[in-house]
Amino acid sequence: MTEVNRPPRVRGWTRFVTARPRLSLLVALVLTALAVLAGSGVADRLGSGGWEDPDAESTYATRALEREFPASQPNLLLLVDAGSASVDDPGVAAEARRLAARLAAEKGVTGVGSYWQSPSPALRAEDGHEALIAARITGEEKEAGETLDRIAPEFRGAHGPVEVSVGGPVAVRHEMQTIIQEDLLRAEVIALPVTLVLLVMVFGSAVAALLPLGIGIVAILGTNAVLRGLTEFTDVSVFAMNLTTALGLGLAIDYALFIVRRFREELAAGAEPLTAVGTTLRTAGRTVLFSALTVAVSLAAMLLFPQYFLRSFAYAGIAVVLLAAAAALILLPAALVLLGHRVDSLDLRRLLRRGRPEASGQATGTATGGAWTRTANLVMRRAPFFALGTTAVLVLLGLPFLGVKFGTADDRQLPSSAESHVVQQHIRDGFPGSPGGGLEVLAEGRATPAQYAAYKERIAGLPEVLRVDGPLVKGESAYFTVLPKGEAVDDPAQRLVDELRATQAPFDTKVTGAAAVLVDSKDAIAERLPLAAAFIAVVTLLLVFLLTGSVLIPVQAVVLNALSLTAMFGAVVWVFQDGHLSGLLGFTSPGSIETTLPVLMFCVAFGLSMDYGVFLLSRIKEEYDETGDHDQAVLHGLQRTGGLITAAAVILAVVMVAIGTSRVTNTKMLGLGIALAVLMDAMIVRSLLVPAVMRLTGRATWWAPGALRRFHERFGLSEGEPTAAPATEPARERDKVSAHG
Repeated sequence: MTEVNRPPRVRGWTRFVTARPRLSLLVALVLTALAVLAGSGVADRLGSGGWEDPDAESTYATRALEREFPASQPNLLLLVDAGSASVDDPGVAAEARRLAARLAAEKGVTGVGSYWQSPSPALRAEDGHEALIAARITGEEKEAGETLDRIAPEFRGAHGPVEVSVGGPVAVRHEMQTIIQEDLLRAEVIALPVTLVLLVMVFGSAVAALLPLGIGIVAILGTNAVLRGLTEFTDVSVFAMNLTTALGLGLAIDYALFIVRRFREELAAGAEPLTAVGTTLRTAGRTVLFSALTVAVSLAAMLLFPQYFLRSFAYAGIAVVLLAAAAALILLPAALVLLGHRVDSLDLRRLLRRGRPEASGQATGTATGGAWTRTANLVMRRAPFFALGTTAVLVLLGLPFLGVKFGTADDRQLPSSAESHVVQQHIRDGFPGSPGGGLEVLAEGRATPAQYAAYKERIAGLPEVLRVDGPLVKGESAYFTVLPKGEAVDDPAQRLVDELRATQAPFDTKVTGAAAVLVDSKDAIAERLPLAAAFIAVVTLLLVFLLTGSVLIPVQAVVLNALSLTAMFGAVVWVFQDGHLSGLLGFTSPGSIETTLPVLMFCVAFGLSMDYGVFLLSRIKEEYDETGDHDQAVLHGLQRTGGLITAAAVILAVVMVAIGTSRVTNTKMLGLGIALAVLMDAMIVRSLLVPAVMRLTGRATWWAPGALRRFHERFGLSEGEPTAAPATEPARERDKVSAHG
């Protein structure tokens, strides 16, 4: 299509992004430098919690207990090891009391208690060689972390006859935050060079390979600045930085791959660089914008949940997706105008091709794609077999998820050598009950000692209760500590939460503790999950309809995208919950999956699946609009995008695997799980299942009622537009493939 034929909105956009390319790139360079400054220090302002519902009963009770009874909510534990001696030896006891007194004198520390002050059996190991000093470090996460950094070196290590280790929730969070930052830096060091090598293999040209990488770096730096700004107004999880790196690189590379590949096709067809950029923006550029919207929709669904852990991923994900798309649609065209045919410079594959004929387009990515043509023909000829076979395999791979058990994130997220993990493991293995993991019952309202005693007797008689301590009374408030018989958050402990809340009392009661937080978190997710799923489904259906004008294709897209995630969910349970491959992958299985992780992984993986789905469907739709031949369009779409989608998926999987090398289990699960989902989607669903299903549905695939057809004609988007002179599009004629390959 010539510039004269191009619709005004497209011509105006092309002129906007290409009129002054050098100025555009200079402005981008300045903005990127400002983003580096604005985003500096963002990691230090991020939190490592956010799994609880801020409006839940357990959250209210926790805050009230922190305010009125700080000793009831210890977040710092000192594990005092007497070696071969007993913790009751006079010398050991004297040193332990001295340490407790020193800790109580520290600024920012309150509620200090120990086995040697109040000889509770829960604070003494069953073998008599270890005991605990408990305290609470006050302040928000950042302030508490600074206090821990200041005091931990003073207490850690040998003190006379005892050896002290530092643990507790505040130490777990602080150590997790430090490890995540270190692991993220290592992941970037791994991912960037490997990604560059893969891009060179895809493009051949080192110049073309550097363009997607540059777009990704711009998106990551810009998102860090956005997150830094958000920390001024709301809590943001440190885990979100991993998603920023992964999606920043992955999606920017996807978008740049799609645009650069189309630009090189147009150049190979004889177009001038400026015309090629205009055609690329009209076609691939629209697909990129559309794809970014679908990914952003999936991520936006996490804003419907109350946990700031999930909301943080929405903030980071939406920002990085939009920035990646903006960079690909503004900066990349400017660079392509300046480079022109030099985009193919520094062809590092030339040596491999020396001595044999060079097919036209080999260096530009416009080869005929014979392997994909043969694959497409095979799938179309055996459509029922591939449709049923791939569906059965995906369902089978997802079956382990039926046995999922939900839990909370704890110290077992950390490496087994981490000090806070070691301390908690000693407590789990050697102390009675579940110290630090019990339930607290907050009682509010005036009551007599007899009423407190009667209530204590009732809850002590519950079948899952090991022991009840308290009450400790302050004014019209009091609290009881209830130790469950088993683990802190296992099924009996969760049942105990419901039983405690159902136990009648002559005063208002609120239950908190690890099991109560888990119960409330599960309830909050279950309550909002249908709304989030409906939001994703409805908006995705609308967006895919706007792209295709079909009623059936959007339904297929939603169902097949969801089906593509089954392998990921099955693997998450089989590996991370059940502990298979834990030795190889280097993690400790807690026997459960953190409640928010499946929601997060679904939203991210579904969005990425739609990303690839849009790439394929847009090319199929373009061919169908030109030829009206359904089978030809499916063959053409798979041939033209199969290699591109596979290359993009492999590169994104490399980035996610680099994230998956983290020593923190949740991050490892996120990275490796999404890498698996991306590969399954690109290599199984897009390559086999989608074309097979579309072959079975035939021309009915494109049906829509008259009213919806008219709506699509007015508001719909697609890669191709009707042209006055189709003959001026040489790439179209060259791209057509026969149904026989």
